[in-house]
Amino acid sequence: MYLPRGPVLAAILAEVKERMKGTPRGDGPEYAIYPPGLKEPYAARRFKCGEDLYATIGVERADKAGRVAQFKRNFEFFGAPVGLFVYIDRTMGPPQWADCGMYLQSLMLLAREYGLHTCPQESWAQWHRTVASHLSPPDELMLFCGVALGHMDESAPVNRLRTDRAGLDDFARFFGF
Repeated sequence: MYLPRGPVLAAILAEVKERMKGTPRGDGPEYAIYPPGLKEPYAARRFKCGEDLYATIGVERADKAGRVAQFKRNFEFFGAPVGLFVYIDRTMGPPQWADCGMYLQSLMLLAREYGLHTCPQESWAQWHRTVASHLSPPDELMLFCGVALGHMDESAPVNRLRTDRAGLDDFARFFGF
C-alpha cells in the first residue's frame, strides 16, 4: 500500500485532473474491473446502483456533463484528505485477489473504529501509469484500487444512499437449520 500525502498526493491529483481533459478514462486498467458481458442479475444491480447514486445528487441520465463531473470526483478522492493506493503482485490469482478484498475490508473496519470513513475506488486502476510515475512501485506490482480516507460529509445526500441488497434467499441456502 502506498500512502502519498502533501505535495506528492497533490501532484498525482493535479496530473490526473489535467490529463482527464484529453483522456477521461485514463491509461486504461490493467485488469477488467467488471467482467465483459456482465450477466444478470449483476448487470441490473450495477445499473440501478449507478442510477440511485446520480438520483441522490440530482443528476439526470441525460445530463452527461453532470455525470462526468461526478465521475471526476473519484480522482479527487471525493475531497478526503488522505488517499491510499493498494497494489497487488501481478503473479497473484483469484484466491489472493480475494485476500486483497478481505484486507481492504479490514482496513475499512479499522478506520471506522477510529472514527474515520473510507471509500474504496477501483476507478483509480484506470490511472495506473500516471500514479506509478509518481510513486515508482516495482514492476511486479499492479494498482488494484485507491481508497479515500477521511470524515464523511453527513449532510451530503450522496452519503445517505443505501443501495438495494439482494435478499438472503437470493444467495444463501440453509441445510440442517
